[in-house]
Amino acid sequence: MLKIGIFGVGHLGKFHISNWKEIAGAEIVGFYDPNDETAAAVAEKFGIKRFTDMELLMDEIDAADVITPTQFHFPVCELALRKSKHVFVEKPLANNMEEARKLLKLVEEAKVKFQVGHVERFNPAFVALKGKEIKPMFIEVHRLAQFNPRGTEVSVILDLMIHDIDIILHLVRSEIKNIYASGVAVMTETPDIANVRIEFHNGCVANLTSSRISMKKMRKMRLFQKDAYIGIDFLDKKTEIIRLKGEDDNEDLFSFDIETPNGTRTIAVENPEPININAIKAELSAFRNAIVNNTPTIVSEHDGFMALEVAHQILDKIARAKLNTANN
Repeated sequence: MLKIGIFGVGHLGKFHISNWKEIAGAEIVGFYDPNDETAAAVAEKFGIKRFTDMELLMDEIDAADVITPTQFHFPVCELALRKSKHVFVEKPLANNMEEARKLLKLVEEAKVKFQVGHVERFNPAFVALKGKEIKPMFIEVHRLAQFNPRGTEVSVILDLMIHDIDIILHLVRSEIKNIYASGVAVMTETPDIANVRIEFHNGCVANLTSSRISMKKMRKMRLFQKDAYIGIDFLDKKTEIIRLKGEDDNEDLFSFDIETPNGTRTIAVENPEPININAIKAELSAFRNAIVNNTPTIVSEHDGFMALEVAHQILDKIARAKLNTANN
């Protein structure tokens, strides 16, 4: 039985507790949270033990699930790694790049499993593309949310856009050539809305827009590649593939003909059936399986580091643009 310790039982932490309770082969030993009111409510609702000393809880577990505010990711993960505990930490990996580099070194020394909570990797709409050939050359992303004070301790880049940065880096797998970014702070002290253009050495271009001050929610990614368009709706969990029909395609696949300068082409429309899965439960189960089976985690510390590094490059570009504007 894998013994789990929960660190941070705020809004998302409660979801983690509920899901861990449904995962076979895992047992929650207890939780740590400095907020007495929140801790009392969680202890009563879920019937699990509260620890007021983080180190005492760490000594009784095999793996730490870290769902604290971002500024506390590093100290909790550092303590866990120095005690050779496996770690699951919510995105972003750390509060800054210095902390992230230290965590990579600690993971290597501890020789444990480490997973970063980029939950969109487990979204049914994205999972539905498993086995499909994806080689995008242009990517358009819109991730829009209504304003919510929760999570505003970090910018919209680290709060929302980092989900898409991780997905894009996972799909494109090419070095970044250039980043162009603009962002505006409206409701908070950090950017609340941003637009970013990332150019890769393989020719792919990604255009990302993220906002946490929108009137409506949207989480869509559109991929354009040779002979195909792929639409991913992370919010409604729908996937669409429109492409040139191949000779080996199923005859029952919905298709239609169009006239082009090169003759008649047949277009196939495919809507892969999304698997009905709970993304949070799926990522926690994957973490548990990596530990038990001694296999790599699906979203490693290196994945988390790369996404964070690009996010901070974007923040630096926005800060420089703001400074240039102020000086002119």
